[in-house]
Amino acid sequence: MRSFYISNIGIRLSRIFDFRGIKKKMNCRGSKQLALFFILPVMIIILSACTSENDAGQSTGRNEAVPGVTGHMELEYADQFSVDYLESGCSLITIDSDQFLFVPEKCPVPEGSTIPVIREQSGDIYLASSSVIDLFDAIGSLDAVSMTSTDTESWMLPDVKEAMNAGRLTFIGKYNAPDYEALTESGCTLAIENTMITHSPAVKEQIESLGIPVIVERSSYEQHPLGRMEWMKLYGLILGKEDEAERCFEDKTAGFHSLDIPDVPENERLTAAFFSVTANGYVNVRKPGDYISKMIDLAGGRYIFTGEDLGVEDNALSTMNIQMETFYECAKDADILIYNSTIEGKLKSISQLLEKSPVFADFKAVKNDNVWCTEQNLFQQTTGAADMITDLNSIFTGNADRKDQLTYLQRIH
Repeated sequence: MRSFYISNIGIRLSRIFDFRGIKKKMNCRGSKQLALFFILPVMIIILSACTSENDAGQSTGRNEAVPGVTGHMELEYADQFSVDYLESGCSLITIDSDQFLFVPEKCPVPEGSTIPVIREQSGDIYLASSSVIDLFDAIGSLDAVSMTSTDTESWMLPDVKEAMNAGRLTFIGKYNAPDYEALTESGCTLAIENTMITHSPAVKEQIESLGIPVIVERSSYEQHPLGRMEWMKLYGLILGKEDEAERCFEDKTAGFHSLDIPDVPENERLTAAFFSVTANGYVNVRKPGDYISKMIDLAGGRYIFTGEDLGVEDNALSTMNIQMETFYECAKDADILIYNSTIEGKLKSISQLLEKSPVFADFKAVKNDNVWCTEQNLFQQTTGAADMITDLNSIFTGNADRKDQLTYLQRIH
């Protein structure tokens, strides 16, 4: 690749400098000297840039150039954050373009550091990202969170609802309008936001002006569904529970690692549609490339929709609403229908599905009694990603006859 860059330097320079015009006015020797006068400095600059570009392309994404690095946090799936361990006993956390210096409890803050400092946390954390709290709970640190931007009625997690009702966890306003006085009076030491805060940058700036470091977590950008769950390792670090987080992650993913995925061509896999019906009659579906559709693929199935079907790129994320006619055309012959209960409520029977639209009676999955519904805590329970993939695998392999085998899915008749 580097030889390609070098071979093209002359062509690029000839477009910059009109040496043919210069040669008409000078003899051959003079023109060569002039050419070298211009070319050599430019070649040095371009070659340096090429070398940097080539080296950057081989970068692991870690902070190799940081002085005093002794190692890195081992991550199996997550690629939206990294942690470098330093000789000082501190750690350098990198999330997108943000960096933080994590300082353990018994470690002094390095003098002259210009990087925002996060001390080891034990309590009074403000958590505005609802998908994160389950990770804290999983490693036994729910009590470290004292403030949230999600009200009691919106929580589906039993332990979190109990903490809210007992007053151990307090709602202090939506993420874009938090109670700054409550943050100050509580002695808040860390705020964890999701990327929605980028739409309200003044809020982030105001929190930081109070002396509170703000982490903008990017777990929703993880390419692998289990990458979201692996963020528990980062929180384990800042809570002084890195070992507990590592063990928890291994336990949670053990079932996924032992899955038996049928070795069949992709076009022979069972197909599934993941959807819900809105109040105005539209069908809400996951886009190809969304982590739910990736779960279906990892479990041995095939997501029924393609980017061409929905008019979006295959790597698009999140959800979209489509007409019932479009859903019928694309999903009528799907082997499995999975109804998303978190948006419009849980279905208990096929008759409830037919009330939403009688056309469902023509669907292959309805005729074959292969319709399933999710539990409502699916999306808040981030640690359930591996269990959800295992549930899906049980459905695709025909091993989901007993209700006690499934965690997040229930067959409806």
